[in-house]
Amino acid sequence: MFSKSNMASFVTEVLASSGKLEKEDLAAKISKLSRKVEETKEEVCDMINKRYNEFLPSMQGAEVLMGQAEEVSKEIDVLKSCIETEVQQNLHTAVTEYAKLKQQLERNTTVIAMLRHLEEFHIAMEEFHKALLEKKYVIAAKQLEKARHSADSLKAWKGSELPLLRALSSELTVQRENLIYHLGDEWKRLAVWKLPPSKGGKLLLIHATTDTGCVCPSILSEPTGMKSFLKTELQLTLGGTKEPQQSPSPLLSCVLQALTIQGELQHKIKLFSQVLLKYLLKPLITYPSLNVEVSEQQGEGTLLSLQFAETPEEHPSPSQVYTKVLMVLKTIHTHLLDVSVGERKVSVILGDLVWQEMSHCIIHECLLYSIPTNSCQLEQYSAVIKETEEFEKSLKEMQYLRGDSTELLKYAQDVNCHFASKKCKDVIVAARKLMTSEMHNTVKLTPDSKLSVPMMPSPGSGDIKDKQGAKKLEASRFENEKQLGARTLCLPVCRISESVQQLMELALHTLSEAVGSSSQCATQLFFTVRNIFQLFYDVVPTYHKENLLKFPHLAAIQHNNCMYIAHHLLTLGHQFSPHLPDPLSEGAATFVDLVPGFRKLGAHCFLAHLNVQRAEMLERLSTARNFSNLDDEDNYSAASKAVRQVIHQLKRLGTVWQDVLPVNIYCKAMGILLNTAISELIAKIMMLEDISTEDGEHLQILCQTIIEEGPLVFIPLPEENKNKKYQEEVPVYVKKWITFKELVIVLRANLQEIVDRWAEGKGPLALEFSSSNMKSLIRALFQNTERRAVALTKIK
Repeated sequence: MFSKSNMASFVTEVLASSGKLEKEDLAAKISKLSRKVEETKEEVCDMINKRYNEFLPSMQGAEVLMGQAEEVSKEIDVLKSCIETEVQQNLHTAVTEYAKLKQQLERNTTVIAMLRHLEEFHIAMEEFHKALLEKKYVIAAKQLEKARHSADSLKAWKGSELPLLRALSSELTVQRENLIYHLGDEWKRLAVWKLPPSKGGKLLLIHATTDTGCVCPSILSEPTGMKSFLKTELQLTLGGTKEPQQSPSPLLSCVLQALTIQGELQHKIKLFSQVLLKYLLKPLITYPSLNVEVSEQQGEGTLLSLQFAETPEEHPSPSQVYTKVLMVLKTIHTHLLDVSVGERKVSVILGDLVWQEMSHCIIHECLLYSIPTNSCQLEQYSAVIKETEEFEKSLKEMQYLRGDSTELLKYAQDVNCHFASKKCKDVIVAARKLMTSEMHNTVKLTPDSKLSVPMMPSPGSGDIKDKQGAKKLEASRFENEKQLGARTLCLPVCRISESVQQLMELALHTLSEAVGSSSQCATQLFFTVRNIFQLFYDVVPTYHKENLLKFPHLAAIQHNNCMYIAHHLLTLGHQFSPHLPDPLSEGAATFVDLVPGFRKLGAHCFLAHLNVQRAEMLERLSTARNFSNLDDEDNYSAASKAVRQVIHQLKRLGTVWQDVLPVNIYCKAMGILLNTAISELIAKIMMLEDISTEDGEHLQILCQTIIEEGPLVFIPLPEENKNKKYQEEVPVYVKKWITFKELVIVLRANLQEIVDRWAEGKGPLALEFSSSNMKSLIRALFQNTERRAVALTKIK
């Protein structure tokens, strides 16, 4: 059993040793304490076992033992506190010492690494100089890159010697420029340009680039003309060998790879591509008379030069362009660019630089002009498509062109679209030119006049349409025997502008181009024709606005032009619809919706001019001083002059419109104007309150002049003997003609004759005048007498 004296000695010993922890081994103390705790644990466990298993009545001893255990626990807590304090102090000291050692070690490591990089830099520079002297440019470029990497590694550490880094950076810059100079010098010997002089300049003998790596401004200046390009030459040397080669020399490959490593190849090839495009490729594409000649010069390499060959063509054909361009690019590829740098060839770089501009030039200077001008040539264009496909295939084989670049082929394959666009553009330009041309040049339309409609395939082609045609043929057997005349729905005889007839022929020709074309092409051409008429509707009335109001001849022609267009628009869609592809053949090809607009346009134009003529006529009549007091010589002279001017105006219009307007329109127009004159004259006479006998006689003379000469203005036809019919039909076209004639009768009649013609409201006079108007006229003509009063009572 653990005694009290043992516990006391244990605690005393622990307490005695607590002050010496700073000097004694901490681990030994902890071990000793652990043993004491184990002993205490065993005694406690033994006591508990005896107490509960052996039922020994030792309650007092257990209490003493529990007290001892509590004291030991307290002593342990004190010791733990002391231990933690001591350990924390020692731990801080150890960490500080280790940190210092670590810093010292890191500094040593850094110094060793810097020395290693300095060594690598020095070795790389030595190898660089050695390789440069031996013209091993790839090795030199790689060693220079190693040296640069070592220098960059030195810059990454803080605290590096700045003067040393400046010296290394300076040396790197100098040696890099030295390498680029040597590479550029080698490159210049491999490709030598001889260019035409600029304006006022001398012949230029240059290399691919200048010493500074930039193209001289004079190199890219505009040449003086096509023949100046004949002085362009490109000399591709053998690269140090004397025998002709079918592939680039090892020196060239070495130079290009070294330029790639130094990041300068793209710049060199870009400068080369600019001169190549400017002085070789673009001239060959643009001028059909320029050809390229490739000649092998003994011991000097290959020479490309331009030669002149007279040709009447304004633009080269696609096959010519492709042949010339391929000859240039194949020669350059064989002797200069067939070199792999990294994962691609140099020709890929040049292709990326020149393809976009070169393809744009080929399209706009060659393919654009090769587009057919009519639909029958479209089938022959397949040869151009095949040539374009072969051209792109050759470029891809030489790796000038990437697999997804097919701009030229797409353009050539879309020939139907381009044909339609080109045709539409040409048609619109031609139509606008016709619309803005002079209108007074006319052609006469007769019932026999017909537009030349191009021959079109039978709408019954195809199995289905054959059956439909057979049904129609069978149905035709049951049609009426009496058919409409050949001249039914023909335009009346008149004159139209020659330009409008040409415009209609242009529309017919354009629609005939749509027949047999693709659906997209036909649709585009069809709507271009619609646009022609819409353009006419908008442009002509505006462009010729002043002349249409000023000149009666042009107003009449414009009226006829609009009616002529409307007449043909009625059937134009039906003529072509069966021959056009879907959806045009299903009813979409129609112009009927434009007909009302053109009819209104023609009528509005002519009516606007009629209003101008009416205004002039009324202005002339306004100078007649209201036809009052005609017994005065001045008043009669003014009235007579006004009437003569009106008659003269009508005769002039009748002559101008003769053989221009259709007869019915001519008569209606002249009738409207003559009716305006006599209506004004009637109104002025009816407003008079007092008409003397002498005034009545003068009025009668003036009115009789109009009655006699008025019908003579109706001369719609050049043959005089044919106009009598229309002169006799004046009452049909002049609404107030009978009224005017009755007025003249009244002016020279007595009261009884007036009453007789009134006939109690049933006579011819009553048909033209109201009772109030007739009474006012009687009061003005006759004095106030019983006879007048009686006559007035009968006018009711």
